Amino acid sequence: MNDRKVRMAMVGLGFGSEFIPIYHAHPDAEVIAVCRRNEAEMNKTADQFGIERRYTDFEALLADPDIDAVHINSPIGDHAWMSLRALDAGKHVMCTVPMATTVEECRQIVEKVEDTGLKYMMAETVVYSREFLFIKDMYDRGELGKIQHLAASHPQDMDGWPDYWQKMVPMHYATHVVSPCLGLVDGLAEYVSCFGSGAVRDDIAEKSGCQFAVETCHIKIQDTDLTAHVWRALYDVARQYRESFDVYGTKKSFEWTLIENQPHVLHTAKEPESEIAQPIEVPDFADRLPESIRRFTQAQEIHDADHLSFVQGGGHGGSHPHLVNEFVRAVLDDRAPRPDAVTSANWTCVGICAHESAINGGQIVRLPEFTLKPSVRV
Repeated sequence: MNDRKVRMAMVGLGFGSEFIPIYHAHPDAEVIAVCRRNEAEMNKTADQFGIERRYTDFEALLADPDIDAVHINSPIGDHAWMSLRALDAGKHVMCTVPMATTVEECRQIVEKVEDTGLKYMMAETVVYSREFLFIKDMYDRGELGKIQHLAASHPQDMDGWPDYWQKMVPMHYATHVVSPCLGLVDGLAEYVSCFGSGAVRDDIAEKSGCQFAVETCHIKIQDTDLTAHVWRALYDVARQYRESFDVYGTKKSFEWTLIENQPHVLHTAKEPESEIAQPIEVPDFADRLPESIRRFTQAQEIHDADHLSFVQGGGHGGSHPHLVNEFVRAVLDDRAPRPDAVTSANWTCVGICAHESAINGGQIVRLPEFTLKPSVRV
């Protein structure tokens, strides 16, 4: 495929619409088709971006021989089956998080990727955010020293979001906190222990089958002396949105700001006590991208700034063009994307196993073997 562009189909046009102009601006990709159940809304998006091929039926889209890859942004319950159907149809897959909501679905996707040789990438925004890239760069240069502990939190008020969120349990949408902890040290989760805390209101508990307001999990990272502590909340917790990532090293530590749009903090060991903690401004990493898509790391390039994921998520740390570029290059270079299917399954299954642990009083639950295979990681 090195002599032409990767021809993408965008499936789901709410959040998914944000990626269309990035693919169009990328020197090696284009969106040639869109798919959405609501035909009127689909036509609005397709008209806006000048896309001729329009599908309300996913199977019809997969039958289009000119499509090389699909980028799935459908509701969470559709992620697994759509990914599997697309792989069966010979299409590479980029899918928004999480990979699936069951261990068995994750297993099927990993096995399908192995059988077909196609590319699968879970579009995890955090590990391409400017904050993660900044910390990862410091870690790789040895500036943090030995990592001693990792922590992450993601409280988010899901009232006002589509109703299917009311069926979710907190840890089934945990990749935003799991991925940076594991991705920083190129590690995989070996086992977890998780507790539930508090209680959501009765209607949410009935729909989700989960009474916990908060789920808090410890992750043992395979082949290391490290654990990570992550927690999630979806409803009935008074907290501003925070998608945080803290790293504690022997030389330096990074702590996410407590209040959105305030500076993050860098701690330096052995400085005078009053000078240990210093506010820092995290730089952008657009220079790692093709010049034509660098502008998309900036918030002003967000297509629908009123979408709740941007109101609460602050633009996902400029990650979108990095995700697009990584997937496109993986397809063209015939290599595994970061994260690949095995890593995506490990990150996703941490949350699934954590919830199993929580409903069993915190008992240790080991990650399935298929998520521990050697793979290319972030």
